Amino acid sequence: MESSKTYDFAVAWNWEYDREFIAMIQESFRLNNLSVLEIHAGNVEEIFAMIKKGMLQFRHFLDRASDEDESFQPLARYLLHKYRNSDAPVMRPINPLDLLSHAADKATMHMEFLAKNIDVPYTIIISPFNHKQEVEFTITELAKLGRPFIIKPANTTGGGIGVVMGAETLKEIIDARQFHKNDKYLLQETIKPIAFTGRRAWFRVFYAFGDIIPCWWDDVTHIYSPLSEEDERQLHLERLRNIAGEIHSVCQLDFFSTELVCTADRRFVTVDYVNEMCDMRLQSQIKDGVPDAIVQRIVSRMMEYAKVLS
Repeated sequence: MESSKTYDFAVAWNWEYDREFIAMIQESFRLNNLSVLEIHAGNVEEIFAMIKKGMLQFRHFLDRASDEDESFQPLARYLLHKYRNSDAPVMRPINPLDLLSHAADKATMHMEFLAKNIDVPYTIIISPFNHKQEVEFTITELAKLGRPFIIKPANTTGGGIGVVMGAETLKEIIDARQFHKNDKYLLQETIKPIAFTGRRAWFRVFYAFGDIIPCWWDDVTHIYSPLSEEDERQLHLERLRNIAGEIHSVCQLDFFSTELVCTADRRFVTVDYVNEMCDMRLQSQIKDGVPDAIVQRIVSRMMEYAKVLS
């Protein structure tokens, strides 16, 4: 029988804009004597067959493809099954598929955040249209949302898909539900940020393998800026890190981001609960990308995580 080959790390990817991120992973791991296997549309079936035959294995698996490409799903489901049903699993998935699915449901996260006293917008959750066509809230509840409010599907919001900003009428709610008829919908109050030294106090915070990285993130321009230690201290923004840690305790993901807003009354409100598939385009390549140094920091944390557990 042909001997089995083992890689330290495997990454499945299918989005062309992940290319620079994957190249960073390859370089960082190579410099630390860790091997990386890239899984793409051209080899996923072959690799899956080799794994099932015992000819190939890897110690860690990062899946950035199966959520968008069905051809990767058999591999991802097989690896999850092996991981969950082995007393001593050889391979550990980063962000296991079952945890991803749980974290991606904004309605579920909303209720779990409330249970953990994580501040969230006032929200009305309504059933999928195909389960119940009538809307399930009172005029009093709708009035409490204020105007304008936000309409978002619970599970179909990657990149803002299906989100209606600035909604004001019942008709907009009725119309929005037609686009994703099997999904729950969240109606949320609009949270307004305070301004700090001319900046909107809107933040994206990365949780990367135990490292918490807060960034300024302008919700209007979508431009990132690093949050300096000095600004974090002088503006009393330490709560950003605490909340990200609390969110990790809820979702249990290894790598995710969240959006937080500081309001005029100094509430820190989580407005985009768990972004389980972080956009890692580089700011040097695209204006609204993540600062290169932050992407490199995330890759370094990923490498250290893999190295410790290899």
